[in-house]
Amino acid sequence: MKHFFLKLCLLLPLLLPLSALATVDGYKYPFDDPKDAARFEQLAQDLRCPKCQNQNLADSNAPVAVDLRDKVYELMQEGQSDEEIVGYLVDRYGDFVRYNPPFRAETVLLWFGPALVFVFGLLLLVLIRRGQKQPPAPLNADEQARLQALKNKAKSS
Repeated sequence: MKHFFLKLCLLLPLLLPLSALATVDGYKYPFDDPKDAARFEQLAQDLRCPKCQNQNLADSNAPVAVDLRDKVYELMQEGQSDEEIVGYLVDRYGDFVRYNPPFRAETVLLWFGPALVFVFGLLLLVLIRRGQKQPPAPLNADEQARLQALKNKAKSS
């Protein structure tokens, strides 16, 4: 009995990855029309998972993404249009749920923020570069002769 538990404890870590594979099951919703299935897939690609933040509903396995896919399917079965479905989700989660938020006053920073950060970084780089010392002017003939004399004196010492 003692050996059984020892073997079980040694094998258990090897079996844990299999349980992760078992929980990742694909989602399939029954559609009568292939166009509706393609429409559902497109909506799942275009909408962002609120929890994962950088995955769409199609790629995310988070519980909230599963719930949202179910809700999208339910709304499609009710006959709602894509705009109505997206509007429903935006009302609950804000424009964040869209990968391409609309251009409005509230979303200007989303659209131009990366460009502004780039321009700010470029200006900062230019200012830092200007503040650095310029390389010294080349030595004139007298300075070169004096330098050579110092080098010769250092070698002979």
